[in-house]
Amino acid sequence: MLRIAVPNKGALSEPAADLLQEAGYRRRGMAKELVVVDEENGVELFHLRPRDIAVYVGSGTVDVGITGQDMLLDSRTPAHEILPLGFARSTFRYAAPAGTRSDISELQGARIATSYENLVEDHLAQRGITAEVVHLDGAVESSIRLGVADVIADVVETGTTLRQAGLEPFGEAIMTSQAVLFSRPELELEEETAHTLEVLERRVRGVLVAREYVMLDYDIPSALLERAVQITPGLQSPTVSPLHGGEWSAVRAMVDSGSAHRMMDELYDAGARAILVTAIQACRI
Repeated sequence: MLRIAVPNKGALSEPAADLLQEAGYRRRGMAKELVVVDEENGVELFHLRPRDIAVYVGSGTVDVGITGQDMLLDSRTPAHEILPLGFARSTFRYAAPAGTRSDISELQGARIATSYENLVEDHLAQRGITAEVVHLDGAVESSIRLGVADVIADVVETGTTLRQAGLEPFGEAIMTSQAVLFSRPELELEEETAHTLEVLERRVRGVLVAREYVMLDYDIPSALLERAVQITPGLQSPTVSPLHGGEWSAVRAMVDSGSAHRMMDELYDAGARAILVTAIQACRI
């Protein structure tokens, strides 16, 4: 069976569970359930601390995992990123008391508090900066006020927490991050398990695509069909079916969800009626 490590808590947990459930895999019934065996799909789901997932995958204890790119890099585990997953997006930044620093060159000799010690050390080394990196497990925003550090390096989403602590980001971002599906670079699987991994990737891709597209259906006078098709070309081309009587046609096309309302307006102006949008639960492209 294919062994998959998934986050057991935190910001990554629910989106990862939702994604796998939408892809057709079993979901754990209770938060304390650490292992879910999905016999039908040939997988075992191990619910682990997000920071530990890279270690388990790197050691070969599990085959593939889902975690944040920032945690993956911080683990220094060699990894093959199979697929970016589009959730848990964040930016990793340096921050200091407002108005005190503006560039990362000013980090020379500074004390930097962070929960991502290796990631920060590697970033500083790449830029020839020598600084003291202070590892903290959390609540790094308080470290400057407590005299533990001069600067922090942490995940920044809205910046609200930093502002509340009197801090502001400065300089270039250390990295941008999101959740990823990954494996060891040298992963070798038996044929059946390798096929299960291919199916997993195909299913997850299908869910991600389905989240970005909707199905658009409408009726259009056949004489105006070419104009309508220009508005909704679909992925290859739309499906067109003649309606009873031959004067109207029914059209179905898969379109980008962000453009759906604009297309509906254009279609209505072009003479289309009975314009409907429906969500796509999953697909294969």
